Amino acid sequence: MKPEHIEIQLVKNEENKRFELEVEGHIAFIDYKERDSKITLTHTEVPLELEGKGVGNAVVEKTLDYLEQNNYVLIPLCPFVFAYIKRHPEWKRIIDPDFKKMEI
Repeated sequence: MKPEHIEIQLVKNEENKRFELEVEGHIAFIDYKERDSKITLTHTEVPLELEGKGVGNAVVEKTLDYLEQNNYVLIPLCPFVFAYIKRHPEWKRIIDPDFKKMEI
């Protein structure tokens, strides 16, 4: 994660069912569905104004950290999140063991 994103707080917007990161007045987010201690990440979106600045990776990393700290089990259906975890396989530790698509 880029140093300029470290101090930015991740928001779990429960009303809109998404994790949000506000950068330069714009919101990058990951949509989720939650059931008990499992969270399915379904879609990541970064505004055009923030593309290429590492904000997508920051919102994913902060979300994964939040999930781990709060003992959630992850189902990564979002292609961006899935690709991030393939590049950072240490995050497989929080994936639902029944989610077989992560077996590489």
